Amino acid sequence: MNFYSDQRRVVITGMGVIAPNGLDLDSFWKSVRDGQSAADYVTRFDVKPIPSKFACEIKNFDAKDYMDVKAAKRLERSLQYSVAAARLAMSDASIDFSLIDPDRTGVVEGSSLSNVESAYKGKDAIIAKGYRSISPSFMISGYVGSGSAEIANTLGIKGHAITCSSSSASGNDVMGYAKSMIQNEDVDVMLAGGSEAPLVDTIFYGFSQSRAMTRATGDPKKAMKPFDVEADGFVMGEGGAFVVLEELTHALHRGAKIYAEVSGHGRSCEAYHPMAPHPDGIGIKRAMEKCLRQARLEASRVQYVNVHGTANEPNDLAEVRAIKNFFGNHVRQLAVSSTKPVTGHPLAAAGAMETVICALAIKNEAIPMTLNLTRPRPECDLDFVTGSSRHYPVDSVMSLNSGFGGKTSCLLLRKYPA
Repeated sequence: MNFYSDQRRVVITGMGVIAPNGLDLDSFWKSVRDGQSAADYVTRFDVKPIPSKFACEIKNFDAKDYMDVKAAKRLERSLQYSVAAARLAMSDASIDFSLIDPDRTGVVEGSSLSNVESAYKGKDAIIAKGYRSISPSFMISGYVGSGSAEIANTLGIKGHAITCSSSSASGNDVMGYAKSMIQNEDVDVMLAGGSEAPLVDTIFYGFSQSRAMTRATGDPKKAMKPFDVEADGFVMGEGGAFVVLEELTHALHRGAKIYAEVSGHGRSCEAYHPMAPHPDGIGIKRAMEKCLRQARLEASRVQYVNVHGTANEPNDLAEVRAIKNFFGNHVRQLAVSSTKPVTGHPLAAAGAMETVICALAIKNEAIPMTLNLTRPRPECDLDFVTGSSRHYPVDSVMSLNSGFGGKTSCLLLRKYPA
């Protein structure tokens, strides 16, 4: 199949991250490459009553470094992470939205719990001081679409702003949405990404009660073990990541650097169970099929898959089965890894962070390791990159993320040729 065509092509020209393992691209990539986990004991609330003790918290983040004092005070954490990461991506792309036709720009952000902090702060204020303690800012910063609105207002993006919420598949879905908008000639430049700030006691307690999160003791950095016989759940994370997606000729005309090309996206819904995946990963397989069909690429050309890898046995096994079923004999030439043991699982922001990771894997010619995988489950016999990251000139990279309700989103990045 011929990858190149006369359709409008979409490239990544800027990236920004606010993550537990790094507040800039260099430190973020170094920790992922070297397997330096950000997991530690939870400090923001009491975890004594529950069995899950660890999280990947963002530390040393000051919102005033990325926005004015009033905005920093008004916005809840998830919105702070969104605005900060989006600003970093715009700066990295060296792009000025005021110089672009406003109707040729847009922003799409993904989030699944964007208003949770505001809701709980508002409830606490009512209990403590009554009705008059509620500020209108709770309403403005707490609605689901507030992240895309804040980014648009802060960066002057006047084309359109939209929020996508598809659980942990959101981060990949926003990339697919932005790609479609550019290819359909609606816009030339899109900011796309996601953020999440789920480290609130009620949310954290609920995930622990559902047994989705690890109950491991000992070293927090060794707690999350995707595809391992000792895997018992994920370590929750937080943060935001955004990328600038640009139509290729627009990027070339202004001399932009190009990290990678976004060549395919596929999504599916299993309609099987509110939380559990289909045991055979039928939705994951369908998403991969759609992604490569859109990219006009044969499965044998994919070299690396950054998997969802949440260290929950049903999820891990479903993902492995789907990959084996889809790639067939090529699965033995396929490198696979999960990077969530380093970043934590930031829910809707996962796909956005992992888009950045995949683009940096292409740029730096390195496949990140799967941290803490020492004894794979018998069925998990793929070429998981373990021990250390692997130097390899990667050309085609697939990112998989799945969410509640059987939603799966698959993204394909390719090296842009010189």
